[in-house]
Amino acid sequence: MTRIDGRAPDELRPIIITPDYLSHPLASVLISCGNTRVVCAASVDAKVPPWMKAQKVPGGWVTCEYGMLPASTHERMRREASAGKQGGRTVEIQRLIGRSLRMSVDLLKVGENTVSLDCDVIDADGGTRCAGITGAAVALALAGKRGAGSVFPENPFQESVAAVSVGIVDGVPVLDLCYAEDSRAEVDMNVVMTASGKLVEVQGTAEGEPFSRAQLNELLDLAEHGLRQIFEIQRQAVEAAREGARS
Repeated sequence: MTRIDGRAPDELRPIIITPDYLSHPLASVLISCGNTRVVCAASVDAKVPPWMKAQKVPGGWVTCEYGMLPASTHERMRREASAGKQGGRTVEIQRLIGRSLRMSVDLLKVGENTVSLDCDVIDADGGTRCAGITGAAVALALAGKRGAGSVFPENPFQESVAAVSVGIVDGVPVLDLCYAEDSRAEVDMNVVMTASGKLVEVQGTAEGEPFSRAQLNELLDLAEHGLRQIFEIQRQAVEAAREGARS
């Protein structure tokens, strides 16, 4: 099988994570996965959601807001603010990112704070939710390091999470689908995993024909193969940002 961009079936798109892309947040990154680009920022509010106070839940909270710029796709998207509400897809994705990132931290060490992760898609070519999770995890790692002892009682970050898409296109299992592949895939799946190899979420859907347990296992193995590479890219980005902060 020849992929649209010439990659091998088990090959990731080029991933570049640029730390400190924005001036004002505690931490931010620009993540590029091929032609998909997402700005991820971590900000901290010294309060917790009302439900946590009402239920006297100790610790803090991590949440996410996700959005796509109108010009991030080939045809201009209408701003959701102009419609007066968020779409179902947006709500589903930002909840996914929030759930995933809460696996990265010890919420007790967050203190009575809320960490808000803003993921804004500026260019979309498939895999925006996966790029959001992967980039936001780096922003969260940097925020935890920088805020330890001041914003947070101590560094709440425990381990990274990352996400990647896999699927079956023309009968072949492939890694990290671009939009053209995703739009015609027989199976489309997003896999979120921790750096220690534990699954956070698996979202898989068949189009047309169901897939077998053996194919599911093959796709999960393919996803893990890609995620191991992504974790190393995240680690290098965090280290580069720390070096930059010292220099």
